[in-house]
Amino acid sequence: MANIFRNIPSVNELLESPQLKKIVESVNHQVVVDGVRTFIDDLKETISTATDEIEIPSPSEMADKIADWLHVEQKEYLRPVINGTGIILHTGLGRAPLSKAAIAATVQIASGYASVEVDLANGQRGQRVKAVEKLLCELTGAEAAVVVNNNAAATMIALATVAMGKEVIVSRGQLIEIGGSYRLPDVMECSGCKLKEVGTTNKTHAADYSSAIGEETGAILKVHPSNFEVVGFTKTVSTKELVNIAHAHDLPMIDDVGSGALIDFAQFGLSNEPVVSDSIKDGADIVLFSGDKLIGGPQCGIIIGKRKYIDQVLENPLMRAMRVDKMTLAALAATLRLYRNEDTAQQEVPILRMLSMPEANLKLRAEKIVQQIQGASWLESCEATESQSMLGGGSLPTQKIPTWCMAIRPRGSSVNRIAERLRSSNPAVIGRVQKDTLLIDMRTVFPDQDMVLVEVLEALDNQEQGPSPSPESVG
Repeated sequence: MANIFRNIPSVNELLESPQLKKIVESVNHQVVVDGVRTFIDDLKETISTATDEIEIPSPSEMADKIADWLHVEQKEYLRPVINGTGIILHTGLGRAPLSKAAIAATVQIASGYASVEVDLANGQRGQRVKAVEKLLCELTGAEAAVVVNNNAAATMIALATVAMGKEVIVSRGQLIEIGGSYRLPDVMECSGCKLKEVGTTNKTHAADYSSAIGEETGAILKVHPSNFEVVGFTKTVSTKELVNIAHAHDLPMIDDVGSGALIDFAQFGLSNEPVVSDSIKDGADIVLFSGDKLIGGPQCGIIIGKRKYIDQVLENPLMRAMRVDKMTLAALAATLRLYRNEDTAQQEVPILRMLSMPEANLKLRAEKIVQQIQGASWLESCEATESQSMLGGGSLPTQKIPTWCMAIRPRGSSVNRIAERLRSSNPAVIGRVQKDTLLIDMRTVFPDQDMVLVEVLEALDNQEQGPSPSPESVG
């Protein structure tokens, strides 16, 4: 055993190899040293526990394996991705991509100091919400607005502000659970409220709300069931009806519309998504929605409504824990400015541009890429095919959007292996696997990414088919 260990090159010997010297130049000397030591320790452990004799690679071979291993280990977790899934608001891929205007505004504000909480007109301390409040009120008709870090935070702080220690009335059919095990009843409990369920899963009437109101009632809450639909024998109570019931008992009515559309999505063939301004017109006291879904802005939660309630939210101690930074405010303000002209928004906001992209355009792009990669040796077949995209992000779960995809079938490798190799590429490419086919949906691939996608697919010819090496696989 000792003789075998003597055949293992030293750390210094391996560090002198050209392969690892190159990595030292691009990463860090200590990172490479630690990696080499870890690799050698793992190899010694493998040798010590092995039942059969293990052949030790030459120093050059070992340096190659360590270099490959370090290359995998040093890849950044957060990397750019070409989204070929067809899910426009893909939560795993960061939901809405930002517009060029939002990106430029973020860079400008992030690169130096900014008037986050200074009123430049009088030199006094100001409120950071002023960066977006006027725009939000202009676009929705609300009296006031505030922004927090996501819509879950918006729900929690709104309930904690107006109904802590009191009952909040909610229809049983609206007690939602969304991704990441977010459950509305849990959020209500954390906010210090008491849940008062009314109605049934499929039918809730105005009388159910009225009869549930008592001395302990703090608010009525309506929640848009963003990620599911109840169909058939159903009944819900409108926002306007709930406002009338709440105001008759001097209670606030809170409307959580979820994804938060500033324009009518019916023009894209998508129905039943509430428009934020409609809730304000119907008299809702507080309206909650996301900034990073249907608006197409940065991740945040937006609270709009009556001035007296928004002022109370601003004074809540939780506000400091939930407030957003200058980059979020800059990106949100730039996005909202685009909505001052709906035509401009449809041209500049990426998710709106994706939704309005003609099928003929998608088909042409798919066919062009298919023609360019047909000669790849790893490819059994590739063709343009009709399919369906989804909005995603918990929005309109049952509604599909016609699209065109590349249908890829590999030769000499499983479709899952090809999908894995594409996820490891630079940039990463993620599609959707259906049986023995990998679909790359052109609706969620930006047009300026088409040639990059071609290069990534062609580069698969030069990649090794096997898995990346690890210390356990040495020998």
